[in-house]
Amino acid sequence: MSLKTPEPIQSGLGLLHSGPYIHPMFADLFKRLTAPDPAPLPDADARVALGALMVRLARTDGSYDKNEIAQIDAVLMQRYGLSVADAAALRAQCEVAETEAPDTVRFTRAIKDAVPYEDREAVIEALWSVVLVDGVRDDHEDAMLRMVAPLLGVTDQESHKVRLRVMSR
Repeated sequence: MSLKTPEPIQSGLGLLHSGPYIHPMFADLFKRLTAPDPAPLPDADARVALGALMVRLARTDGSYDKNEIAQIDAVLMQRYGLSVADAAALRAQCEVAETEAPDTVRFTRAIKDAVPYEDREAVIEALWSVVLVDGVRDDHEDAMLRMVAPLLGVTDQESHKVRLRVMSR
């Protein structure tokens, strides 16, 4: 019996991963994200995309602590009506997805396609809540959010207002 080596998955930025390194649970999601003209994601995949983006943003400063984890869980519970256990399970999936994920731009595009314009400000609010939960506005996290907001169709001014709202809590 011979094993065939899977074809590598390509992105616009080059080689991402060879087949055996991509968790089978996410292979279809990543294939859709890296397609030349991807279709909007089903709700379950959109949840993973948003969760993975929150995880990526939290890890951007080189630290991923219990406060950020708790905030991601809280966002997932509130946004999707999940129990504590279900939110933690989804976040765990998102953590795996984030490590194997294509570039941030593709995740953001998937979220933009899955979330109506009027709800995208809430996505930015969720992202700012993760960034600011540790009490530090890190330059790397800030730069990533400044990149993500316009990709979601949210202006810098709108993102600034949302950040101030999150900071005032």
